[in-house]
Amino acid sequence: MTSDWEDRYSRQIRLPEMGKDAQRRLGKSRAAVIGCGALGTHAAELLVRAGVGDLLLVDRDFVEESNLPRQSLFTESDARAALPKAVAAAEKLKKINSFCNIRAEVRHVDAGNIRQWIRGRDCILDGADNFETRYLLNDAAVESGVPWVYAGVLGATGMSLAVRPGRTPCLRCLFDRPPPVEETPSCESAGVWGPAVAMVTAFQAGEALKILCGRTELLSGKFFQFDIFRGRFALMDVSASRVEDCPCCGRNDWPYLNGTRGRETTRLCGNDAVQILPAEPRKVDLERMAENLSGSEILAANAYLLRVRADETVLTLFADGRILVQNVTDENRARSLADRFIGG
Repeated sequence: MTSDWEDRYSRQIRLPEMGKDAQRRLGKSRAAVIGCGALGTHAAELLVRAGVGDLLLVDRDFVEESNLPRQSLFTESDARAALPKAVAAAEKLKKINSFCNIRAEVRHVDAGNIRQWIRGRDCILDGADNFETRYLLNDAAVESGVPWVYAGVLGATGMSLAVRPGRTPCLRCLFDRPPPVEETPSCESAGVWGPAVAMVTAFQAGEALKILCGRTELLSGKFFQFDIFRGRFALMDVSASRVEDCPCCGRNDWPYLNGTRGRETTRLCGNDAVQILPAEPRKVDLERMAENLSGSEILAANAYLLRVRADETVLTLFADGRILVQNVTDENRARSLADRFIGG
């Protein structure tokens, strides 16, 4: 390695937990960030500045002005040009570290392509905005044996967990199934505070860097949770929480990866609308959902459906979990709006 390399990473190399060997290993590592919103952009920047060798960014959405308060790397010009988030993030990251190989994929992550995004990667970072994608990541990581680091943020709260397949509890060991949609407010209804994003991604990226540097003995083995507004922070030891009969890491039952569970989208020809079917049939508490969306413009609410205005579109949530997104023909855009306003 050249002296320039040592100068660039000198503050990291001086850390007794790092040194030159760990830094070299990081420079040869391959990571992927799935989702380039608030979580993904912050985490990706930390990895690139630290010196990760190869980084893949995958995201289906484009930059909007409402992203700017909490999603790093993006600018007003990106929003005006409606640049894809993965592309805009990659452009900025290449200017931060030209030695890092960065690739952007403007794609929706699903059961049909998840394997190609994680193949050959040393660690996956969760930047998703819905539970469906996270359970898909969990299935794929357990099948392939690739470590991944879960992260979530809502309001001023956040949580994170590093998952090492075969060694630690997986996501389904702790949460067997996603919570009902009405019990998990969306970012649109609950909001997101920038400092909470920065805090959770600092922990997430720190765990990922330990994996990428080969210092897995330093992993916390804990579930990190916090609420900034109330000054509450917790590190819960979950090392003994691995479930022997876990559907995912115990029985190798991967419904999200095999496509037997997951939302199905259909473009309704002639109607400028996209229908999204739920991952599994369920009855939604529409009254509670209306309370969650009280800050949005509700157009109709009854025992059968809840209709709300979402930017230039109209979202209709039915009691059986179906969602109709009107005034849109792009299925990725429809999914993004549904995740943003209603949740996963």
